[in-house]
Amino acid sequence: MQGLGELEALVMDVVWNTSAAVRVRDVIDQLEDGREPAYTTIQTVLDNLHRKGWVHRQRNGRAYWYEATRSREEAASDALRILLESTGDPTSVLLHFARGASDDESKVLTRGLKERQR
Repeated sequence: MQGLGELEALVMDVVWNTSAAVRVRDVIDQLEDGREPAYTTIQTVLDNLHRKGWVHRQRNGRAYWYEATRSREEAASDALRILLESTGDPTSVLLHFARGASDDESKVLTRGLKERQR
């Protein structure tokens, strides 16, 4: 995900894959890449994600509980928008993509445009 380091992206995967708020220990226990990072490392990553606006946190007792500020899909959409804007000609890029879209992609794009008009 654009704007995230490797460990930040792994932590966000855990946050997004969990239906409730998580603590640092929860993130460590759910990391799927075989790592066992130090508690303070994940705490620092979550603090950085909070500072960057990716998660919000609420203190409950001695621990912070973290939740994503937006869904994975919203974050991907924002990253795509930033990427398009960085090309200098987002219209041409979108048109090029649309012309080369598969049938399934075209159906999804059409559905999205119809939903937007409502």
